[in-house]
Amino acid sequence: MSQQDWLQKDYYKVLGVPKDASSSDIKKAFRKLARELHPDHNPGDDSARERFKDVSEAYSVLSDEQKRKEYDETRSLFGGGGFGGRMPGGDAGGGMPFDLSDLLGNAQSRAGGFSDLFGSLFGGGGRRGGAHRVEHAGRDIEAEVSVGFTDAVLGTTLPLSLRSPGVCDLCQGTGAKPGTSPRTCPTCHGSGLTTSNQGAFSFSEPCRDCSGTGSIVDEKCPECRGTGGVTKTRSMSVRLPAGVSDGQRIRIRGKGEPGVRGGPAGDLYVLVHVAADDLFGRDGKNLTLTVPVTFAEAALGVDLRVPTVDGVVTLRVPPGTPSGRVLRVRGKGVPARNGAGDLLVTIEVSVPPELSERARKALAEFAAETPAAPRTRIDDRVRRQEH
Repeated sequence: MSQQDWLQKDYYKVLGVPKDASSSDIKKAFRKLARELHPDHNPGDDSARERFKDVSEAYSVLSDEQKRKEYDETRSLFGGGGFGGRMPGGDAGGGMPFDLSDLLGNAQSRAGGFSDLFGSLFGGGGRRGGAHRVEHAGRDIEAEVSVGFTDAVLGTTLPLSLRSPGVCDLCQGTGAKPGTSPRTCPTCHGSGLTTSNQGAFSFSEPCRDCSGTGSIVDEKCPECRGTGGVTKTRSMSVRLPAGVSDGQRIRIRGKGEPGVRGGPAGDLYVLVHVAADDLFGRDGKNLTLTVPVTFAEAALGVDLRVPTVDGVVTLRVPPGTPSGRVLRVRGKGVPARNGAGDLLVTIEVSVPPELSERARKALAEFAAETPAAPRTRIDDRVRRQEH
């Protein structure tokens, strides 16, 4: 996502929180909205799906302290009337309309931060000396993939097909007709910016002759019409790391839209949807599994063969195991760099709905030999209430 996106989208409004909301409040708001809008809960609802994307994008910025700071500074500076009240693509006071993302991109690509952006705006950073090719970074793009539970736990590689802007094969991204080349803009000398003095300040703006690109294409490429990019279908393989969770966004650097005139490509964000499993559940790094056993197995103990996501293990159920006890199989949960999680097996004693006559008699004999149920305090309370 670009700074222009930041100007156009009020992430606080998307999450329904005030601008001074704490990190905890932002997280709570995101979790609530994510549960309500998740595609699995709203099949076929395109509106909910788009809102889910917006909520995920808003949380990815506001949950990151550095990104949130830059987002607030960007909206404060440019969204509140900076640059004579001109918004991206707008025209104020007779000035030339321009895309503010170009200005931000140029300033930050050369310097790398807001301190350098302010330096270029108010410190005379017009770079009038020496040719410099201005390169504009490409936009970030997002794709969605669906993956099975086991593949999400163990990690997998998926094929991904994207239809998005790509580098023009005819001009190799230069925007110029084959056999020709862009020339350095004589007005800004390749910087993409022109500087004018206004009292004590020096103000820089995109060069009007080259639209801030730093170069001029005299003969445009017939395929891309001088943009250097065309829409094309790209196929690639995406590696999902072990332990990826439902709703997680995986960032793949340099696989977004290509940059303008040879600039760096944006990033690809892959939103992962993980299907539920009919046996396993997940609790952080741990996997959960419920195993039914008979009363006899719980009372006498038994060795059970139980599945894991990558094989089978033998689990010892000790004699006298009550229903609901959780047994731990170490290292058979979700793989992680700091150590794999565990498989938590919940024992569930199964009571048969019907018994044969022989089984009924045997059970009655067993009951006669068995101590009374350990519910003394409950029985005492019943007696007091009855009297």
